[in-house]
Amino acid sequence: MTNQTQIATLTPPAAIPPAVTGPILTRRQKAAIVVQFILNEGADVALTTLPEDLQASLTQQLGAMRYVQTDTLNEVLREFADELGGVGLSFPKGIAGALSALDGKISAQTAQRLRKEAGVRQAGDPWTRIAALSADELAKMLEAESTEVAAVALSKIEVTRAAEVLSKLPGAQARLIAYAVSQTGSVTPDAVDRIGLSLASQIDNKPERAFDAAPENRVGAILNVSLSMTRDDVLSGLDEADSAFAQAVRKAIFTFADIPAKIAPLDVPRILRDTDADAVTTALAFAASCGMEAARDHLLDNLGKRMSEQLREQIEERGTPKRKDGEEAMNAVVASVLGLASAGDITLIQSEEEG
Repeated sequence: MTNQTQIATLTPPAAIPPAVTGPILTRRQKAAIVVQFILNEGADVALTTLPEDLQASLTQQLGAMRYVQTDTLNEVLREFADELGGVGLSFPKGIAGALSALDGKISAQTAQRLRKEAGVRQAGDPWTRIAALSADELAKMLEAESTEVAAVALSKIEVTRAAEVLSKLPGAQARLIAYAVSQTGSVTPDAVDRIGLSLASQIDNKPERAFDAAPENRVGAILNVSLSMTRDDVLSGLDEADSAFAQAVRKAIFTFADIPAKIAPLDVPRILRDTDADAVTTALAFAASCGMEAARDHLLDNLGKRMSEQLREQIEERGTPKRKDGEEAMNAVVASVLGLASAGDITLIQSEEEG
């Protein structure tokens, strides 16, 4: 820190303000001294969490001060250290801080109710939350917004995601939004923040859902491991009650017969290693009796030669299983596939319709 002698040599004596001494320091001055000391030491001071009026007040105080004597600095730092040492426990400030501290510790329903009752928006950068939405969700949101708002939103999210969202909007609207992006040069940061908060509030206002998966996916997951007779009977009933929903369920179903189209050759060894060996042998032995030779051959042909030969011998020795045993074994293979896919260990191949 520049001392008095150095300042005196650079500045005419009349222009030098009096040194700030301990007895006349206000709390604001002490805060400015502590912050300046920390900055001089090269540490990062995160002041953005302070209210804007306090940030402005601190900045003005830093600009108004010139220097303090060494004794005064030491006294202020000792007082600051004593105050810190005397703090036994601190609590988050306000309901917003409490909700942030308890994030993940209380139910989403309780957090949402408390946030609404207190009029507190969810903490964090609204644009981070907006960018985390899927392309379909973003497109649906922006389709209901004005062209100008949509242009700002597309400008704030990652380029490839913005292109994906734009492709999902109606052609005429997409062209208008693309042109409107060229008019966003004069948009102020404050306006961008207000738009972000407005869009993020739509996320907060969505009712909490008890189930993450769509109805057709939940029904499909159940039918995946059901016996074929049960699966066919349920689908027939859905066709009569709601043909559109029945079609959506069919797209969500993954059965043993879907293996050639859905399983990449390189994933076959991993799948069979994670499935009970007896179930694999029984499922492959049963495949020929129910017209699923393609699925059987896809699994056998994508194994190492030695393992494939051993399995073929075991299949021949096993003979044709009973229908119930065969279907249960196939369901075990399917369950293994879906478990690995859910964990991200393998990726099911999507058709053009699904993609």
